[in-house]
Amino acid sequence: MHVQQNSQLFSAIIEAPFGALGIRTNAGVLRELVYLPRSFNEKAPADALSERAARQVKQYLKDPDFRFDLPLPEVGTAYQRRVWDAISGIPRGEVLTYGQVAKLIRSAPRAVGQACGANWFPLIIPCHRVTASGGLGGFSNHDDETGFHIGVKRWLLVHEGVKGYR
Repeated sequence: MHVQQNSQLFSAIIEAPFGALGIRTNAGVLRELVYLPRSFNEKAPADALSERAARQVKQYLKDPDFRFDLPLPEVGTAYQRRVWDAISGIPRGEVLTYGQVAKLIRSAPRAVGQACGANWFPLIIPCHRVTASGGLGGFSNHDDETGFHIGVKRWLLVHEGVKGYR
Protein backbone atom coordinates (compact mmCIF):
# COMPACT_ATOMS: atom_id res chain seq x y z
CA MET A 1 0.00 0.00 0.00
CA HIS A 2 2.61 2.52 1.10
CA VAL A 3 4.83 1.74 -1.88
CA GLN A 4 1.97 2.16 -4.33
CA GLN A 5 1.11 5.59 -2.92
CA ASN A 6 4.74 6.72 -3.14
CA SER A 7 5.08 5.39 -6.67
CA GLN A 8 2.55 8.03 -7.72
CA LEU A 9 5.29 10.61 -7.12
CA PHE A 10 7.30 9.26 -10.03
CA SER A 11 6.84 9.42 -13.80
CA ALA A 12 8.72 6.11 -14.02
CA ILE A 13 10.50 3.68 -11.73
CA ILE A 14 13.16 1.36 -13.08
CA GLU A 15 14.87 -1.58 -11.46
CA ALA A 16 18.56 -1.14 -10.69
CA PRO A 17 21.21 -3.50 -9.29
CA PHE A 18 21.12 -1.57 -5.98
CA GLY A 19 17.31 -1.26 -5.77
CA ALA A 20 15.34 1.06 -7.99
CA LEU A 21 15.53 4.53 -9.45
CA GLY A 22 12.61 6.95 -9.50
CA ILE A 23 12.31 9.41 -12.36
CA ARG A 24 10.31 12.62 -12.06
CA THR A 25 9.50 14.73 -15.11
CA ASN A 26 7.35 17.80 -15.51
CA ALA A 27 6.90 20.54 -18.09
CA GLY A 28 9.34 18.98 -20.56
CA VAL A 29 12.32 18.63 -18.20
CA LEU A 30 13.72 16.03 -15.85
CA ARG A 31 12.90 17.21 -12.33
CA GLU A 32 14.67 14.59 -10.25
CA LEU A 33 16.29 11.17 -10.06
CA VAL A 34 15.81 9.36 -6.74
CA TYR A 35 17.55 6.25 -5.41
CA LEU A 36 14.89 3.89 -4.07
CA PRO A 37 15.05 0.63 -2.11
CA ARG A 38 13.99 -2.68 -3.64
CA SER A 39 10.51 -2.34 -2.11
CA PHE A 40 9.54 -0.05 -5.01
CA ASN A 41 8.09 -1.85 -8.00
CA GLU A 42 8.87 -0.84 -11.55
CA LYS A 43 6.49 1.68 -13.06
CA ALA A 44 6.10 2.14 -16.80
CA PRO A 45 7.06 5.60 -18.06
CA ALA A 46 4.15 8.04 -18.03
CA ASP A 47 5.36 10.20 -20.92
CA ALA A 48 7.96 10.43 -23.68
CA LEU A 49 10.53 12.22 -21.53
CA SER A 50 10.32 9.73 -18.66
CA GLU A 51 10.64 6.94 -21.25
CA ARG A 52 13.76 8.62 -22.67
CA ALA A 53 15.19 9.10 -19.16
CA ALA A 54 14.48 5.47 -18.25
CA ARG A 55 16.23 4.29 -21.44
CA GLN A 56 19.27 6.45 -20.68
CA VAL A 57 19.50 5.35 -17.04
CA LYS A 58 19.30 1.69 -18.13
CA GLN A 59 22.04 2.35 -20.68
CA TYR A 60 24.27 3.88 -17.97
CA LEU A 61 23.62 0.88 -15.71
CA LYS A 62 24.96 -1.33 -18.53
CA ASP A 63 27.77 1.01 -19.67
CA PRO A 64 29.34 3.44 -17.18
CA ASP A 65 30.75 5.47 -20.10
CA PHE A 66 27.26 6.35 -21.34
CA ARG A 67 26.66 10.13 -21.54
CA PHE A 68 23.27 11.46 -20.56
CA ASP A 69 21.40 13.84 -22.83
CA LEU A 70 18.32 15.00 -20.94
CA PRO A 71 16.79 18.44 -20.47
CA LEU A 72 17.49 19.70 -16.96
CA PRO A 73 16.00 22.79 -15.34
CA GLU A 74 18.30 25.30 -13.72
CA VAL A 75 17.92 24.47 -10.03
CA GLY A 76 19.97 25.12 -6.93
CA THR A 77 21.85 28.13 -5.72
CA ALA A 78 24.72 29.68 -7.64
CA TYR A 79 27.09 28.01 -5.16
CA GLN A 80 25.50 24.57 -5.61
CA ARG A 81 25.78 24.93 -9.38
CA ARG A 82 29.51 25.74 -9.03
CA VAL A 83 29.99 22.56 -7.01
CA TRP A 84 27.91 20.51 -9.46
CA ASP A 85 29.91 21.89 -12.41
CA ALA A 86 33.16 20.85 -10.69
CA ILE A 87 31.76 17.38 -9.92
CA SER A 88 30.60 16.98 -13.53
CA GLY A 89 34.23 17.37 -14.58
CA ILE A 90 35.42 14.31 -12.61
CA PRO A 91 36.07 11.54 -15.16
CA ARG A 92 34.50 8.12 -14.81
CA GLY A 93 36.76 5.82 -12.81
CA GLU A 94 38.18 8.63 -10.70
CA VAL A 95 37.21 10.28 -7.43
CA LEU A 96 38.04 13.53 -5.71
CA THR A 97 37.67 14.20 -2.00
CA TYR A 98 35.35 16.87 -0.66
CA GLY A 99 38.50 18.80 0.23
CA GLN A 100 39.90 18.56 -3.30
CA VAL A 101 36.63 19.83 -4.81
CA ALA A 102 36.57 22.61 -2.21
CA LYS A 103 40.09 23.63 -3.18
CA LEU A 104 39.13 23.70 -6.89
CA ILE A 105 36.27 26.11 -6.26
CA ARG A 106 37.85 27.93 -3.29
CA SER A 107 35.36 26.76 -0.71
CA ALA A 108 35.07 24.51 2.34
CA PRO A 109 34.72 20.70 2.30
CA ARG A 110 31.56 20.68 4.45
CA ALA A 111 29.82 23.12 2.07
CA VAL A 112 30.81 20.90 -0.87
CA GLY A 113 29.28 17.93 0.94
CA GLN A 114 26.04 19.83 1.49
CA ALA A 115 25.87 20.77 -2.18
CA CYS A 116 26.47 17.13 -3.13
CA GLY A 117 23.56 16.11 -0.91
CA ALA A 118 21.32 18.68 -2.61
CA ASN A 119 21.97 17.24 -6.09
CA TRP A 120 18.65 16.65 -7.91
CA PHE A 121 20.26 14.64 -10.73
CA PRO A 122 22.51 11.90 -9.37
CA LEU A 123 24.18 9.82 -12.08
CA ILE A 124 23.97 12.83 -14.42
CA ILE A 125 25.85 15.02 -11.94
CA PRO A 126 28.02 12.23 -10.47
CA CYS A 127 28.25 13.23 -6.80
CA HIS A 128 29.13 9.60 -6.02
CA ARG A 129 32.61 10.45 -7.37
CA VAL A 130 33.24 12.69 -4.34
CA THR A 131 34.51 10.88 -1.25
CA ALA A 132 35.83 11.67 2.20
CA SER A 133 39.59 11.76 2.63
CA GLY A 134 39.43 8.62 4.79
CA GLY A 135 36.72 6.58 3.07
CA LEU A 136 33.44 6.80 1.21
CA GLY A 137 31.94 9.69 3.14
CA GLY A 138 28.22 10.35 2.97
CA PHE A 139 25.86 10.12 0.05
CA SER A 140 22.55 11.80 -0.79
CA ASN A 141 22.47 13.46 2.64
CA HIS A 142 23.04 10.10 4.36
CA ASP A 143 26.27 9.22 6.15
CA ASP A 144 25.59 5.76 7.58
CA GLU A 145 28.57 3.70 6.33
CA THR A 146 26.41 0.54 6.11
CA GLY A 147 23.09 2.00 4.93
CA PHE A 148 21.22 1.83 1.65
CA HIS A 149 22.59 5.07 0.16
CA ILE A 150 26.21 4.19 0.96
CA GLY A 151 25.59 0.82 -0.71
CA VAL A 152 24.39 2.68 -3.81
CA LYS A 153 27.51 4.88 -3.78
CA ARG A 154 29.73 1.83 -3.40
CA TRP A 155 27.95 0.04 -6.28
CA LEU A 156 28.28 3.09 -8.56
CA LEU A 157 32.01 3.48 -7.87
CA VAL A 158 32.67 -0.22 -8.52
CA HIS A 159 30.49 -0.04 -11.67
CA GLU A 160 32.64 2.84 -12.89
CA GLY A 161 35.90 0.97 -12.21
CA VAL A 162 37.08 2.80 -9.10
CA LYS A 163 39.34 0.48 -7.09
CA GLY A 164 39.15 -0.03 -3.33
CA TYR A 165 35.45 0.52 -2.59
CA ARG A 166 33.98 -3.00 -2.55
